[in-house]
Amino acid sequence: MSEKILDVAAGLILRGDGQLLLGQRPEGKSWAGWWELPGGKLEPGETVLEALARELDEELGIKVTEATPWVTYVHAYPHTTVRLAFCRVTQWEGEPRGRENQQLAWVDPARATDVGDVLPATLPPLRWLQLPDTYGISNIGQPEGLPSFLQRLDAALGRGLRLVQVREPGWPDGPDAPSLHTALQAVLQRCRDAGAQVLVNSAHPRAWWAEADGVHLRAADAAQVLAAGQAESLREGLHQQAKVAVSTHDRAQVTVARELGADFIVAGPVAATASHPGEAGVGWEGFEAIIADAGVPAYAIGGQGPETLADAREHGAHGVAAIRAVFR
Repeated sequence: MSEKILDVAAGLILRGDGQLLLGQRPEGKSWAGWWELPGGKLEPGETVLEALARELDEELGIKVTEATPWVTYVHAYPHTTVRLAFCRVTQWEGEPRGRENQQLAWVDPARATDVGDVLPATLPPLRWLQLPDTYGISNIGQPEGLPSFLQRLDAALGRGLRLVQVREPGWPDGPDAPSLHTALQAVLQRCRDAGAQVLVNSAHPRAWWAEADGVHLRAADAAQVLAAGQAESLREGLHQQAKVAVSTHDRAQVTVARELGADFIVAGPVAATASHPGEAGVGWEGFEAIIADAGVPAYAIGGQGPETLADAREHGAHGVAAIRAVFR
């Protein structure tokens, strides 16, 4: 990696229909003809959002009125290393136009490469944009709670939930206990019918990860995988679109998640929760400190729910993760 790091603010300008704005680098610039997210380098004394607003005015002629921090990601090009502070821009004044003779295109993030070659550092956020903004964590508890949970799951899926984690540490063991695997199958069926993905917590058998859509690693399990040199084999047996997520409570655990190539992290708890009695929340300042160099999207957990999503995004979260607030 180059010793010189260039700090850049990059904007994901998102219309209400989910379309994203890309610009094509004009002739005379490096990587001419390639498509990228608009933005530019920070000037001395500027914050990321200040630099973004200035660059989008200069580059596109728009005035940003609503933008939130998202993911800071480091990418090494052959001759320089860039630290990209990606921000989501959801409100602006004016119609974007190429003030630097660049072509513009509104694209579906899932099909953005149809427009042409996309800069390598732009590819990760295109994937991240496809993550839902709410992550529901199961709370079946005991076998007799399954019918009630499935009703709540159906209701949540009807409200748009598209990412679920099956996490049931209290499920009874023993040969005579009702099967959690059977419960997982019921959850999978409902989620697949709704177009939702299901991750299995690493407390449960690895064989289940492949049946579902990937794994959510507890922080201790993630550290163990990395220490054992098993990072490269973590995705063995999983399908191509499967996800790996990691729970994190501090920056060291975020480093582990990044080295494992996690698709996203869950960070917190932001506030104390009933599911973790006696565990104080880190607050929003603590949350921001945890995710500052994550390099991947982060869901805020701990006292979160749909009603806190906007607040979470103001502090750099991709979305929120919750148990009770999602499955009501």
